[in-house]
Amino acid sequence: MGLWYHVAEPNSYLVITGAGIDKVMIKKKAFVYPFQKVSKISITPFDFSMSLQAMTVEKLKFSLPAVFTIGPADKIESLTKYAVLLTGESDGRPTAAASKGAVAVAAGRNHVQDIVKGIIEGETRSIVSTMTMEELFRERKVFKDKVIQQVQSELDQFGLCIYNANVKELQDTPGSEYFAFLSRKAHEGALNQAKVDVADARMRGEVGEAEKQGKTKQEIAKINANTAVLETERKGEKALADAKLTDKEIQIEKELNLARINAKRAAEQRDAELNTEVEKKKALMELERLRATTVTQAKIARESAQQNADAELYAQEKKAEGLKFSQQADAEAAAFRRTRDAEANFQAKEREAEAAFFVAKRAAEAEYFRREREAQAQLITRQLEAEGLSSMAKAYGELANVLGGPQGLIQYMMLQSGTYEKLANANASAIKGLQPKINVWNTGAQGDMADPTAPIRNLFQSLPPLLSTINDQTGISPPAWFAQMPQQNGIHNQKAVEGHVSVEK
Repeated sequence: MGLWYHVAEPNSYLVITGAGIDKVMIKKKAFVYPFQKVSKISITPFDFSMSLQAMTVEKLKFSLPAVFTIGPADKIESLTKYAVLLTGESDGRPTAAASKGAVAVAAGRNHVQDIVKGIIEGETRSIVSTMTMEELFRERKVFKDKVIQQVQSELDQFGLCIYNANVKELQDTPGSEYFAFLSRKAHEGALNQAKVDVADARMRGEVGEAEKQGKTKQEIAKINANTAVLETERKGEKALADAKLTDKEIQIEKELNLARINAKRAAEQRDAELNTEVEKKKALMELERLRATTVTQAKIARESAQQNADAELYAQEKKAEGLKFSQQADAEAAAFRRTRDAEANFQAKEREAEAAFFVAKRAAEAEYFRREREAQAQLITRQLEAEGLSSMAKAYGELANVLGGPQGLIQYMMLQSGTYEKLANANASAIKGLQPKINVWNTGAQGDMADPTAPIRNLFQSLPPLLSTINDQTGISPPAWFAQMPQQNGIHNQKAVEGHVSVEK
């Protein structure tokens, strides 16, 4: 007996019992003290392959092959249940290795497999007994989820977990051919339906091919014509957009140039102001220097006067000279300031003139650039219009070929523009309000065709209606010596000349 340190494999846990432990203790590594025992349990999942005989609610028997992957859950609580209930042999005896004092992975899974198999078979039969055969086929996933859920609820008390469940295809039990007949029925039905579909598709293909060929030619001609027209319209829109973009670029360039000119003028003005201030400060410094020189000379003269009484006259002369020099320096400083002010004013005016000239020059350049861009935009627009007209001419040429020649194209264009309707309206407007009178007469031959006087008789028969028609249409009457007008109250010269009929409306 002694103190030992044990470490479990990656797929195992240590199960320690004995002194100081109420039930069991699950560890990956631990010290084992005297009066304690240790064993190992494996958590590697194991597969259960079975072929379950079940019966649906319709009393139909079938075989359900399935494979379940089950193992201890990797949780302390579940491992405790598994170690207490399922390790060792089914009669409670320890494994052979454990009985000899060695620490080995607990085997004895045969009774575990029997327990799990019984649970799976019981739960599966109970679920299948509430479903029809059609539901098993249609809701295979629902059936699988129900089986896993029910079996897992029973395995939780043993600390086991279902890692995977695979339900295979349903099979007939010995002496039953239910699934064979269903498969044969589905195969024959699919084959017959395929034959019908092939024949129907062939018929539709031949009819549709003939229809599509004719429609394809018509649609191609229409599409080509419409495409040409749309291309022309899009080119015109593009040219208009390019012209607008050019105008916008000119405007932006103009604004940028004006902003640059304004910034440059402000900088030059500030530079002139700074130069003026510098010159003023220089003048003040020069003035102070002259004043300091004068004061120094006066001090020297005063010291000389104190040292030498005889030098008083000389001091007075020097003082006078200093006063004169001071006045002269003041005058020179004033003249220097006026000169600097004049130069600054001249430079400022000169820069203003240069800025004005530069602004005018830039404005002229901008105006020239704007007009040049406008001319270019107009040129591009005219070129695009010419290209559009050329494309439309090509499209109309292709349309004329489709319509059978220029005459067909002219008729199509007249129909499109409503020319026929306009001509009909113009003709109707031309005769609107007229009240024509129509005379119908017959000067056909009467009686014997061999009558020699028939031509003269026909001539005289045609004169009355002719003169009457001229009078009705123009108001002109023949002279009295030539003929007299017939009466205007119905039928003219009734029975005067044989075979004459006149009708007025």
